[in-house]
Amino acid sequence: MLAFVLVTVIGAVAAAWASYGSARGSMVDEAQQRATDEIRRRVAAVTADLTYPPDQGALDRLRAAVGAPALVTYGSLSSAEGTGLGLLTGELRAEVRDREALVFQRVTSDEGPRLLVGTPVMRTSVDGARAPSGIEVYAVRDLTPTQQRIDASAEAAVRTSALALPLAIVLALFAAGGVLRPVRELGGTARRLADGDLDARLRVRGSDELAELSATFNHMAAELQDSVDELRRMEADSRRFVADVSHELRTPLTTLTAVAEVLEGEAQRMTPDARESTLLAVEETRKLTRLVEDLIEVSRFDSGTASLRREQVWVRRAVEDCLRARGLLDQVELDAPDDVTAVLDRRRLDVLVANLVGNAFTHGRPPVLVRLRADDEQVEVTVVDHGPGLPEGGRHRVFERFYKADAARTRSEGSGLGLALALENARLHGGDVVAGDEPGAGARFVATLRRFPREDT
Repeated sequence: MLAFVLVTVIGAVAAAWASYGSARGSMVDEAQQRATDEIRRRVAAVTADLTYPPDQGALDRLRAAVGAPALVTYGSLSSAEGTGLGLLTGELRAEVRDREALVFQRVTSDEGPRLLVGTPVMRTSVDGARAPSGIEVYAVRDLTPTQQRIDASAEAAVRTSALALPLAIVLALFAAGGVLRPVRELGGTARRLADGDLDARLRVRGSDELAELSATFNHMAAELQDSVDELRRMEADSRRFVADVSHELRTPLTTLTAVAEVLEGEAQRMTPDARESTLLAVEETRKLTRLVEDLIEVSRFDSGTASLRREQVWVRRAVEDCLRARGLLDQVELDAPDDVTAVLDRRRLDVLVANLVGNAFTHGRPPVLVRLRADDEQVEVTVVDHGPGLPEGGRHRVFERFYKADAARTRSEGSGLGLALALENARLHGGDVVAGDEPGAGARFVATLRRFPREDT
């Protein structure tokens, strides 16, 4: 729009001043021509009756015929009348004598612009030849009226240029609007599409390039919607399949767990080979049970049905209960104040702490430190081990489901979902889990939980 306005204004200014320049030159030329023609005519009307050599009376008559201000000279005789004759210079008089023709010159005085005209009086001999008579006529003509007309023309040019500016802005807005409005609509629709509104479409108007772009965008949006719908359907089917399989496995696994506990109690009376096989089967059954429970929990998060059952919790006591239930209380160094309370889901806090501590023992090395801190807004639970630390490039990937730092490890003691579930439980509490390395130790996981629920929730 600025470029359009600039070009339009420059064009208007150039046209106006070109017109002004042309008019100015024309008016000046016209004034000069009129003044010189008038002086020639008046001089010619008097010189036909002059006798040579002329006397003072003849010079006076010639000067009167030319009109004041004027100066007529012949040798030492002269006749002058009017103001402004001081503008006549020796250079002008020399040029009149040298050229033996009418000479004019424009000058500027304190009174305004003036036209100086000088011409020699020519006499005609008996044989018809023309020669200088020695009489020189000089006149001063006021160009102020012409200058006023020129100034009026300049003001008109300025007004024309000034009027061109708002007109140019209106035209620029109109032209730019025709281009920018569809572009803005395209940008707005693209943002709606990026925000998840897959039904966002553009109105196709006309048949120009913008209309073609709108049609292409709509086609792209339709293809994207089809692809996303298909991916969502496949993802929903996959989640439903995992949830259904997990729930179907839950009942037989409950039976297997009961049988495994019975076999574990009888293992001591078995032969060594049978006992080893039995204990291995018991352990694998428990792993499978934990995996199924984790998958069921993951399916709840994926389906959006996971919720919090908040209650007033003494956080240190809840962490101690979590570690005691898993036989880890004596193996973990707990750094926590006694008076920290929060409104949390106790079961999900238990799962979060158990998964972070279990990960520290599985992939790190003792001693394991659990540090609890709190402020007015949040509770912070930090778990530090003394293992090798996080793998290169694994700081963010450790929270991926079934992620293994060593691709060659196909089996591990955990399900591969512990850290992912810890992160989901922290986010459900309005917090997060951040992984890093502890200076002088191993891996460090910091979980933050909103201490009290928001008023709007």
